[in-house]
Amino acid sequence: MRKFKLGKRAAALALATAMFCGSFFSAGCGDKDEIDYSKVNLIDDNYRTYYEIFVYSFCDSDGDGIGDLKGVTSKLDYIADLGFTGIWFMPLMQSTTYHKYDTVDYYSIDEEYGTLDDFKELLEECDKRGIKVIIDLAINHTSSKHKWFQEMYDYVSGLAAGEEPDASVCKYIDYYNIERGKYGTSSWHRIGSSEYGYEGGFWSEMPDMNLANEDLRGELEDVMKYWLDLGVDGFRIDAAKEFFSGSKSKNVEVLKWLTDYCKSVKEDAYLVAEVWEGFSSYTQYYESGIDSIFGFALADSSGKIAKTINAPAGSGAGRSLADAMVQVQDTIYKYNLNAIDAPFLNNHDIARSTGYFSGNEAKIKMASAVNLMFSGNAFVYYGEEIGMSGSGKDENKRLPMYWSATDGTGITDGPVDADRIESKFAPVDEQMGDKTSLYSCMKRAIWLRNANPELIRGKVSVMEAIEDGDICAVSKTWEDSTIYVLMNLNETEEKIISVSKDIYNYKELCGYYSVDGSKVKLAKDGTLTLPPYSIAVLK
Repeated sequence: MRKFKLGKRAAALALATAMFCGSFFSAGCGDKDEIDYSKVNLIDDNYRTYYEIFVYSFCDSDGDGIGDLKGVTSKLDYIADLGFTGIWFMPLMQSTTYHKYDTVDYYSIDEEYGTLDDFKELLEECDKRGIKVIIDLAINHTSSKHKWFQEMYDYVSGLAAGEEPDASVCKYIDYYNIERGKYGTSSWHRIGSSEYGYEGGFWSEMPDMNLANEDLRGELEDVMKYWLDLGVDGFRIDAAKEFFSGSKSKNVEVLKWLTDYCKSVKEDAYLVAEVWEGFSSYTQYYESGIDSIFGFALADSSGKIAKTINAPAGSGAGRSLADAMVQVQDTIYKYNLNAIDAPFLNNHDIARSTGYFSGNEAKIKMASAVNLMFSGNAFVYYGEEIGMSGSGKDENKRLPMYWSATDGTGITDGPVDADRIESKFAPVDEQMGDKTSLYSCMKRAIWLRNANPELIRGKVSVMEAIEDGDICAVSKTWEDSTIYVLMNLNETEEKIISVSKDIYNYKELCGYYSVDGSKVKLAKDGTLTLPPYSIAVLK
């Protein structure tokens, strides 16, 4: 198991056996009281707060306009200081595209991003900061330039009329899905002038692989072992519902194979899969034994978090969110008691939250905080901490990280076909100096996660005695410790509620969050004052 270290924040681990509570840990954005961010309770397990990075657009170290691994390494203190304890890298392997989901070589780093030595250095520096690293693994398909596909294509193209492909001559014919006479559609493409077509559901240049083939599985096991041995902590599994499109049972079996194999190589390897389906469907994939499935029911403009934030006051959105937190947990546990939920607000495939909250800063702040209050591994897309914009075509969702308006150091050009979209909010360097900024608020919300292990790992129950429908009130119990999380989801109204110490057996206000710096207050008699859009943690 990797030794968990925090570099400049090593003092946090020296105190990791203690639970840190007390008023001086309270966190309101803009709060005049300084917060000691080293006072956390970090545990070296697979519960994390992940930062998703699209390297191409993140930070450019050599001035060519394309982000690279050295650029990321230069920003690790920034990432660690925000409180992130994990990074998910979108594809790093050799590719022909800006997005790099079409893998040409599973054993390489794309030359636009740097070298394998650059990646090794990055892993070492992440390790010093206690940051675990997972990388995208795109195995539903390869690039059409991958040697497996090219050998198959050349062989099949050379078959005589009526001649059957022979796997003893070219084993790669069974690595892909090919059929005689099946081509000419958006998903099936002709192999040269032969009688055969191959499946490429996303794009003709990303041919789908046949994951039922044992030889192919052996090749992919070698790939996974290579990266795990190199020091990667796990994988994000791309397009898991398309392994065998329309066959959930086969897809689940593939995820079980992937999970079992990775954990046989590295016991604490962490896997999270993309299954872009509805809640009742994607949760069934937990039958595979995989650690996590992304929580699409929470994400995007139509997800539970956005609906909650955009709901009118008095609609009962707070209580509905509390019930949803329990429902998510109980449904997942029905399939896998060891599962770790993976909540997120948006990612590289989804419009950024600034758009679907119409630039409302308070709503953006509160939505980000709500995502971070869910149990499990919360994922945050790069740039969300400063309210970056981006919607529509894929390139627009992967715009250059906005480090500064005056200093171009590290700023990338972004994807060639991206529109030039002006950011509504200030860049990183300006927001870091503003205690009321989006950046500062996210840092405080992540701090609450890092200071309270129950918040990430706890079993959730609704606090039934709290009857105000604008309040999301839940308890979270982990091992022998329970905290109480109360969120005021009313944008304009302060809430004063009674939280009975006789019922809930807590002692104090452990920490709080508010979008405008207003203080959360707890009186000795259990009266809790929650400003608009605020969160209290009691223990």
